[in-house]
Amino acid sequence: MPQHVRPDKFSALSQRLTLVEVHKMTLERLLAPSHKIDDLLMDIRRVSNVDYQPNNKRLVGVLGNMRSSGSLLGQLTGAGRAACWIIFDIYMENAIDGKHLSGISAIEILKETTKTVQAINEASWQETFKALWISALRLVQRAREPLEGPIPHLDARLCMLLALIPLAISAILKEETDASGAEGNKSLPRRLGLISSLQDLVQYSGLLVPPSSLVNVANAAASKAAIFMANYKAGGGNPSMISQSDSSTKAVGNMLHLIVEACISRNLIDTSAYLWSGYVVSSGHLMDTVLPQESPWLNFMQGAPLSDPLKNALIATPASSLAELDKLYHIALNGSEQEKSAAAKILCGETLVRGWNIQEHVVRLVVKLLSPPLPSDSSTQGSMSHYLSQKSTLNAILLGVSYVDTIHILSLYGMVPDVAAALMPLCEAFGSMSPPSNHRSTIFDETTVYSVFSCAFLCLLRLWKFYKPPQEYCLAGRGGSVRLELTLDYLLLMHNSRIEFPNSSATGTNSSSDVDSFNEVPTQPIYIDSFPKLKAWYFQNQACIASPLSGLCNKNPVHQVANKILSMICRKMNKSGVVSGNLSSTSSSSVSGSSLSTSDDSYQRPIVPAWEFLEAVPFVLEAVLTACSHGRLSSRDLTTSLRDLVDFLPASLAAIVSYFSAEITRGIWKTVSMNGTEWPSPGTALHSIEAEVKDILASAGVQIHSCYPRGVPPMLPLPMAALVSLTITFKLDKSLEYIHGIIGQALENCAGGSSWPSMPIIGALWTQKVRRWHDFIVLSCMRSPFGRDKDAVAQLIQSCFSSFLLSSPSSRSDITASRGVGALMGESITDQGLQLPMAPGFIYLRTCRTFHDTYFVSETILKQVIDCSHKLANGWSSNGPSHLKSGRTPLSGAASMAYQVAMLGAGLLCIAGGPLVVQVLYEETLPTLLLSARKQVLKDPGPVSSTLQGYAMANMLFFCGSLLWGSEKTSPAMKMSFLSRRPRVVGTHMDFIAGVLDGHILLGCDPGTWKAYVSCFVFLLVKFVPSWLRDIKLDTLKKIAAGLRSWHEHDLALSLLERGGPQAISIVVDTLLQ
Repeated sequence: MPQHVRPDKFSALSQRLTLVEVHKMTLERLLAPSHKIDDLLMDIRRVSNVDYQPNNKRLVGVLGNMRSSGSLLGQLTGAGRAACWIIFDIYMENAIDGKHLSGISAIEILKETTKTVQAINEASWQETFKALWISALRLVQRAREPLEGPIPHLDARLCMLLALIPLAISAILKEETDASGAEGNKSLPRRLGLISSLQDLVQYSGLLVPPSSLVNVANAAASKAAIFMANYKAGGGNPSMISQSDSSTKAVGNMLHLIVEACISRNLIDTSAYLWSGYVVSSGHLMDTVLPQESPWLNFMQGAPLSDPLKNALIATPASSLAELDKLYHIALNGSEQEKSAAAKILCGETLVRGWNIQEHVVRLVVKLLSPPLPSDSSTQGSMSHYLSQKSTLNAILLGVSYVDTIHILSLYGMVPDVAAALMPLCEAFGSMSPPSNHRSTIFDETTVYSVFSCAFLCLLRLWKFYKPPQEYCLAGRGGSVRLELTLDYLLLMHNSRIEFPNSSATGTNSSSDVDSFNEVPTQPIYIDSFPKLKAWYFQNQACIASPLSGLCNKNPVHQVANKILSMICRKMNKSGVVSGNLSSTSSSSVSGSSLSTSDDSYQRPIVPAWEFLEAVPFVLEAVLTACSHGRLSSRDLTTSLRDLVDFLPASLAAIVSYFSAEITRGIWKTVSMNGTEWPSPGTALHSIEAEVKDILASAGVQIHSCYPRGVPPMLPLPMAALVSLTITFKLDKSLEYIHGIIGQALENCAGGSSWPSMPIIGALWTQKVRRWHDFIVLSCMRSPFGRDKDAVAQLIQSCFSSFLLSSPSSRSDITASRGVGALMGESITDQGLQLPMAPGFIYLRTCRTFHDTYFVSETILKQVIDCSHKLANGWSSNGPSHLKSGRTPLSGAASMAYQVAMLGAGLLCIAGGPLVVQVLYEETLPTLLLSARKQVLKDPGPVSSTLQGYAMANMLFFCGSLLWGSEKTSPAMKMSFLSRRPRVVGTHMDFIAGVLDGHILLGCDPGTWKAYVSCFVFLLVKFVPSWLRDIKLDTLKKIAAGLRSWHEHDLALSLLERGGPQAISIVVDTLLQ
């Protein structure tokens, strides 16, 4: 209690104490024998004393008792309960970011995260599943009217709610069923919790409002339930007597009806859900609803031929059964050429995007069709002929897979490694074939060798950051990039691991003999050495990024192909006399374009396989860029030549992106003026976008400076100007999405790799081209400041914590209360445009991949957790008597908030950097903070503050580890990605704790903070993840146990040793004997 609290403020309390003393004997007879009223009165009187100061040991005991006596979640109400599940909201919103493709299924991650958070929160399965559903509903509502642009739209969010979460829950229930051996038992706790959680959702009407595009679908699902109920009642309540009476019954539907249908389709619940109270809301008149028409799939199943009208109807209508899927798959394999192509397009239509109840089967079928079975003749020539015969079908599948929503949904299902493995043979085969001799340009409506190769190749490159240097992967976590990006080698490793552990790739519990064939796991591992052409390009691309090009001799075949390419792309300029002689006389590659003819038909086109063409493209790019730099080639002609190059072979865009990205990073090219004369001008749109970005960030508490003074023409490095000028020449055609998917990320990467602030200029140029993308472009430009401004990163992280702790003006008690999750993540990001203020948590999740300094991010988040704990402690200490209900309640409230803050810190840290940044936190950031002088963190924090700080730090460290590594046996994919680091990382940190307790390391932090930290962290390990302790050295456990006993924590010390495995048995016996 602070010194400024005067005893006379307790006069009212003293009068009541006097009254209690008078009736003490009566109270003791009424209360339980264990209730020590004398101790209670003594504690209250001691607190009212001016000189009273809380004791660290007692505070640590209170915090420990809070966690050991029951669920901390049970002590929270309203928004505080929702805040304990913040991890769900953070993960889901992050997973929807289309700029990041994951190699691990969201089903696996959701399953492990749900189990971990349920254990940590010590919550019931009903509350756990309820929180999971509500987080997913918030995800949908946050962007119910999505922005227009090349980003995942509403479909990816609906996939999370209606497919991935039911599948994750299915896996959780299956574990329970397998463990109990009670197949089909509907009374198991987890299944009962699921049913109760779904019934509870009825009360959250605001979250259940369907987006406009789903109103008819939701109404159809509700009408289905209404028909079932009417037939059930007509049959006297006997399911066996249900008849199909009135199929015209209509009902008002919402998102709950779609969720229930998703669960019924996967046998998580049965149709008795239709009879739940309040589930069906009938309506005789649905004026705004279009009544569902007969499904085109019915005609298809009855044998109607795949004519164009039926094909278009099937593309726009998702399949609803595995029988329909099986028939379509059979046609895709065995039909005529036209039927195969039509079946492929149908599969990649609404069936893949919105066929939620069978979506896990659709994604596997699509990937399987990318790998057509080879004939018995396994010769190279036979394989080539086979691929050529499948050209139209493969092209249709490739174009479908290239759509933004489609490839992101495949990523959410963890299919990226399998897609990569399927695309590599296609790239190798089609890239080794020469185009016809009359090939001039790739016509996108016509299927050619070059078009199929380009689509497959660019789709493959979208799966990892092919334009980043390999050194970044080595430096990550030690001052380099904060994230560990995917590589082609790692994708193949993940694919091959699924062959070794086939059960790890299962995404659902449904089984059908009709679909078993396309749920098969691949049987043969794939290595890059099996594809020599692809391997050669892969290493050439890395060399091109890592260092400048070396010269070529004139007799080199690559030199000859490069000369032919130069002749082709410069023919128009030569006709007008713009270029003559050696185009690149100053180029180190010595590529010559001498004596070019002005005849359109006489120049020699490079009719070579795509791999040979790609090998020569970097030297061509160096030649034309050097010529432009020295004034031998105009900017307009440079752009035209690059566009001709891409038109001839669209896959050339990959080489253009890699080469220009590397050259921009090197910073050796001059800057050019974007003045509208030589290069396109962003005009007034530049300052408009910059102002909008500043307003958005300011609404989230982040202040940035302007980079572009008025009156000064903006400048860009020459390669950047050439790249952005090329990109704005492409049409916005859906058939070109495989090109736009490369362009968008390449531009942002180039802007981030340049020391020049380039992204607003790029955004302004694209805004002029596509005005309806304005909001999307502004959001993309919003990322730019955080890549170079640490102060902006710190402000954003601080805003995340401030908004999370913000109290709601209302005192709602439900889990959707706006304090915490609502203020952090936002309730509606897009509603007729961008909504201000924009939630800082949403901005953080969209920008954290641009953070470069691992140490800085880790330290900033940790210090925010400590600072929030200090403020919470001060808030508790300064409470007057009006807040004093007992000696424990105010501290438990502050501790519960510190618990939530720690969970937020862990979520933000794991999303920003994953295993690398968590490793830095365990091994360096937190130990360094504990070793630093006290004044560097907080001056004289006081016993309450110091204890709460240690408690929060321990929880944050534990949450980071448990979210990343889990507490149970995890899937092989999760183990390969994360778990291998755990023994070393945790062991190193425990060695540090043991060294301090043993007296070999001197601390700089407050002793109360250290004691609270160690006691709480060890307690969490012992209670929730005892398996971690088996990897700790025995000597380390002995030292920590000895330190705990010196603090009179005998039970905790014994529990620590008991969980040390067989090696610790003798020490446990010795401890008991002592």
